[in-house]
Amino acid sequence: MPQRLTPLEVSLLALDTVRTPAHVGTVTVLEPTPGSGPVDRAAVAALVESRLAYVPRYRQRVVAVPGRLAAPVWVDDDDFDLATHVRGVVLPRPGTSDQLRELVARLLARRLDRSRPLWEVHVVEGLEGGRVAVVEKTHLALVDGDDTVDLAQVLLDVDPASSEDTFASAWNPGLEPGPTDLVVGALWESAQDPVRALDNLRGVVAGALGVALAVGEVVGGTVVGGLGEVAGDVLRGGRPPAGSPLAGNVSPGRRVATLLVPLADLQAVHVAHGCTVDDVVLAVVAGGLRAWLPTRDGAGRLDRPLRALVPTTVLEDETGTSSLGVAVEARVVDLPTGEPDPLVRLDEVVRATQGQRDDGRAVGARTLTEIPGFAPATLHALGARVAAGTARPPYDVLVVDVPGPQVPLYAGGARLTETFPVLPLAPGHLLAVGVTSYDGEVVFGLTADRDAVPDLDDLVRCLDDAVADLLGTTGRARPRRPVRVASPAERRAAASKAAARAEAARRRALAGRA
Repeated sequence: MPQRLTPLEVSLLALDTVRTPAHVGTVTVLEPTPGSGPVDRAAVAALVESRLAYVPRYRQRVVAVPGRLAAPVWVDDDDFDLATHVRGVVLPRPGTSDQLRELVARLLARRLDRSRPLWEVHVVEGLEGGRVAVVEKTHLALVDGDDTVDLAQVLLDVDPASSEDTFASAWNPGLEPGPTDLVVGALWESAQDPVRALDNLRGVVAGALGVALAVGEVVGGTVVGGLGEVAGDVLRGGRPPAGSPLAGNVSPGRRVATLLVPLADLQAVHVAHGCTVDDVVLAVVAGGLRAWLPTRDGAGRLDRPLRALVPTTVLEDETGTSSLGVAVEARVVDLPTGEPDPLVRLDEVVRATQGQRDDGRAVGARTLTEIPGFAPATLHALGARVAAGTARPPYDVLVVDVPGPQVPLYAGGARLTETFPVLPLAPGHLLAVGVTSYDGEVVFGLTADRDAVPDLDDLVRCLDDAVADLLGTTGRARPRRPVRVASPAERRAAASKAAARAEAARRRALAGRA
């Protein structure tokens, strides 16, 4: 019998709507090296094809059980066509980093095709210096860390001489079960295994709630009305905290921004103050939000700490079966956004995270950086999966911080020069922050709602200032880098759109009660 989706995976599919697509993105920028050959769509497609044997679920699609008697199953796609998953895009030459981020935002805002395996790779040519960007989209239901890691993890090698020929293998799809097989299998499972019967029931309920959520979004433009609101709350584990400055109705559009910071700067703070680099990252996020939020129209002063959901990598328990040897848990940290002193902010973050470290399960950065391949791609996906689960408290902002390898990596002989994550926005959340490190640099990857956050570049500047403030506490200093600031016209236009959406939603709600 094919493998059945878990209740969490069914929920992830249910939460996957036009406004909140449930996939995570990984952007890698490759630079040809002497003797590596061309880096283009054909070369990347050949490399992907050679590595699919390591991620067999990437050739499987989701098939529903007739009558929703049980959760859907994963089946081999006997019509699998690599060309539909690995696509080419060319930027007007010479393509800039700003143009790449704008393209990434558009690509990641689109839902994946449910009739095919739930992933895409877009090979972006035309970048300055002959570089090529590989933009990967992977549905959160696809990567579980047990049977399947993210494709990006198996594409990258420490050895530049590794090639697709080394890993190539033939693939023959299994026979797809018919409707009768699916029904009989579901009934047999429920009769033989009470635990499986309960899981099947949960999957059916999650699927039904997802239909209500999608209908509410289509009919109302957002989730309005009794059934739609209940469905959304059950699936996503509650709304953001009341009055959160980072909560609102999510639009279909996205903005993407990045900040590169030398790892040595964060390590200098870590050494000077005896904390972890993860603590420094959270202190930077707290300082950046503290400076940015009061500048936004109508934001006012922050009257409470902002709550960050920080998925944390921990040791598996005795029953663990992860292919990574670790698991990811949802943990909450209150960010001291009301504290003006950068060193005091850092101390408060350290106190907030100390108890989580004292349980002895947290996995150190060195262990994570030694996982083969590019593990941050998988761990970012697992962090987003945790954030989408129902068993977690309300939060203001998602922060997924995963250290990466500090040695050069290669794909088909081309050197990886830059990488950043693009996290999904959960319903009701306007901002998500993904952080990783690679070869001496730390990158903050910011994903935000396009309409509600036109000033995302302002937040980048504020984060950079927060790094400089913390570095200043060590006796070191560096000049602050200028970052583009949203114009007053852009802010007014975004505020007008947000007000119009809110008024339209209010009128629809009133009409529904009449």
